[in-house]
Amino acid sequence: MRLVKYRHSCLLVEEGSARLLLDPGGFSQGFEGLTGLTAVLFTHQHADHFDLDKLQSLLQANPDAEVVADEATVAKLEAAGVACRAVGEGDQLELAGLEIEVAGSKHAVIHPEVPVIPNVGYLIGGRFFHPGDALTVPDADVEILGVPTGAPWLKASEAIEYMRAVKPRTAVPIHEALLAVTGLYYSLLERFAEEQGTELRNLDDGRPVEL
Repeated sequence: MRLVKYRHSCLLVEEGSARLLLDPGGFSQGFEGLTGLTAVLFTHQHADHFDLDKLQSLLQANPDAEVVADEATVAKLEAAGVACRAVGEGDQLELAGLEIEVAGSKHAVIHPEVPVIPNVGYLIGGRFFHPGDALTVPDADVEILGVPTGAPWLKASEAIEYMRAVKPRTAVPIHEALLAVTGLYYSLLERFAEEQGTELRNLDDGRPVEL
């Protein structure tokens, strides 16, 4: 499996003939010129994960790419005339021979008075799990985990305990664009990752990594 990170929560996942782009949002960059995409997947509708203008440009260059999202994001897509597929917790789908399992249903709580929106996570190829804005522990072994690092709904201790609960072989920090000093958070994650035998891989330089 080949991963490329385009800042924040946007990653390109390639395996076999499948090329899947996850959460191309407003804080992410560098993915705009991609072609040959099999699908674009969204975990939820927040602007740092979902940018309709950028998506429409992507689809012009990738007319055969399927768009997959949670039900609330699908409502926005359909209103804009974008063909898409709604998925929810427990769904399974196959994209260019790559199996995807959907886990989780709700965004993490930001504040009790802020409405909770739908959020889905994607387990791709039985190996890489992208949780979106949630701390969902899939009912399956996860080899590679996207670990949310900085968010209004997240404490560092929660990110560490999430990594402990999932126990991946490799952890990839995501959701970092709100942080002024990412290294401080990454070093903390790395300390606890090493204790449990997990390798922390920083993909922020945008270089492809084979895992």
